[in-house]
Amino acid sequence: MRLMQAWTGLCLGLLLAGGVTAAGADKVPVEGFFDQTFGDFHEELANAREQGKKGVLIMFEMDECPFCHRMKTTVLNRSDVQAYYGENFLVFSVDIEGDVEITDFHGNPTTMKDFAFKQNRVRATPVFQFYDLDGKPVPGGRYTGATRDAAEFLLLGQYVADGHNRDGSFTKYKRAQRSTPAPG
Repeated sequence: MRLMQAWTGLCLGLLLAGGVTAAGADKVPVEGFFDQTFGDFHEELANAREQGKKGVLIMFEMDECPFCHRMKTTVLNRSDVQAYYGENFLVFSVDIEGDVEITDFHGNPTTMKDFAFKQNRVRATPVFQFYDLDGKPVPGGRYTGATRDAAEFLLLGQYVADGHNRDGSFTKYKRAQRSTPAPG
């Protein structure tokens, strides 16, 4: 019996260490979710336009945030999530407590902390804020907190990328998606 429990534990451990989720999406380093930046978001808008992206997504976070950690270890580290968001958006992280100098979307120097609090009114973390290619917040494109799972986070990206945010709230969009029968 103990041998069977040890074998089962070993197999489960190897499966988890192999980085494959139950849904079959590979787990990859979370750093792959975020694009590299020197903190010049005005310049990043030009990069997003050149690359044919639909906008920019910023994850406002802080080190001690358990919900940020959960998103990074269960959602943002999935290859399907990284592929979808990488195809549609440039994605950056901003530390809401950071004193690092950045340039905002309008070319003005500021700190991460001031960009989060003063310009974007971020009071909790994580906050996922989508911006259009002019650096304006996308209507309906702000999500505060951790999503339930990767499927909901992918749905959030689809909601903004496909322009459904112009038709109503994300909650309404999710409900409509659940009630739509699957093709086939």
